Amino acid sequence: MDLIKKLKNFKIPLIYGWSLLGGLLLVMFSWVSPVFAAGLKVPAFNSGDIAWVLASSALVLIMTPGLGFYYGGMVRRKNVLNTISLSFIAICTVSIIWILWGYSLAFGPDSFGGVIGSLKYIGLFAMKENQHSRYDGKIPSYIYVMFQLMFAIITVALVSGSLVERIKFSSWVVFTIVWLTVVYAPVAQSVWGIGGLFNKMGVLDFAGGTVVHINSGVAGLAGAIVLGKRKGYMKENIVQPNQLGYTILGGALLWFGWFGFNAGSALEANPLATSAFLVTNTATAAAAIGWMIAEWIRSGKPTTLGMVSGAVAGLVAITPASGFVNPIDSIIIGFVAGVICYSMVVFVKPKLGYDDALDAFNVHAIGGAWGALATGLFADPLINSAGRGLFYGNPGQVWIQLLTIVCVAAYSFIMSYIIFKVIDKVMGLRVDKETEAMGLDITQHDESGYNF
Repeated sequence: MDLIKKLKNFKIPLIYGWSLLGGLLLVMFSWVSPVFAAGLKVPAFNSGDIAWVLASSALVLIMTPGLGFYYGGMVRRKNVLNTISLSFIAICTVSIIWILWGYSLAFGPDSFGGVIGSLKYIGLFAMKENQHSRYDGKIPSYIYVMFQLMFAIITVALVSGSLVERIKFSSWVVFTIVWLTVVYAPVAQSVWGIGGLFNKMGVLDFAGGTVVHINSGVAGLAGAIVLGKRKGYMKENIVQPNQLGYTILGGALLWFGWFGFNAGSALEANPLATSAFLVTNTATAAAAIGWMIAEWIRSGKPTTLGMVSGAVAGLVAITPASGFVNPIDSIIIGFVAGVICYSMVVFVKPKLGYDDALDAFNVHAIGGAWGALATGLFADPLINSAGRGLFYGNPGQVWIQLLTIVCVAAYSFIMSYIIFKVIDKVMGLRVDKETEAMGLDITQHDESGYNF
């Protein structure tokens, strides 16, 4: 009994009590913390991937000035500066709109049936510089925003190839803002966005055959129809290139930048990026040869314009397939693209009579459609397990590709046609006859590309 009374009356000094409690909590935390850490672990950024996507973004950006030179060399001397400026101003306008609302609509959380993003990232206010991208956890969101911005820029600029030598500069600026919002953003969300309509169907578009090339090429055709033909088109030799050296330089810059376009779309410095890099170069070379051979057979001489045009056709065609096909299949894709696009330019275009001035539709829409379809034919699971084409045991992929091609082309044409028509009604789309005759360099910019 005495022992029990002593135990009841025994008191631990306060400091010892707190120490004991703290020790017990420390032991418990050491047991439980690994469980919490596993559940809350955030993937670390990969410095190599960050460096690669940053470099790829810069490569894609140089494509737009390159496009300006590519287009600028093919027009008449009196329109060279205006033609280049259409690409340059696209960099400026799209860069601002993309931050304000473009990215959010194209890549924000889906808000309407897989065809448009929400305004969650409007102004990028809800995005932090150290936030992980929803599309690849190894890179920050800001880098993904920048990378996709470059795609949006070049897509808008490509449309100008169908419209040069007759569109008002002011109308072009308005078009770039509206078209990016109403056409490009929904197509990007549908094909590439998480939860996108065609993305959920399983469409394969590694770097933009539908989003960039079919979209821009078909929009260019709509604009060419609304604008009408250039003065004297099909009655005289309207094609009087002022400097084919510019075109070759622009084509070379496009080829160079396209490695960032395609290989950068892996979003990581990994084997898939190296495969995309390799097949991009291979298909481009094959297409240049294909166009050259077709032209050589028909006209008896290979032209430098034909070779560089063929190379661009190959770049276009391999874009959707670049992350899915092997090198041998890329040769087929490229060579066929060169022949098809050449045939569109020399046979179909004159027969139908549309004035697609620099062949944005004939090369980008047609080449992009072939590339998207070819992806459904040649996607090799050994290159990328995410894709399997007809010749590798999955005929259903062809139908998904075809459906996406048709839907994107139809939407882009209808909406672009409406946009051009509204702009024409509100502010006028085309310059007057006197302005067109004088040239757009002097009349639109008060400058001259050449001072003789």
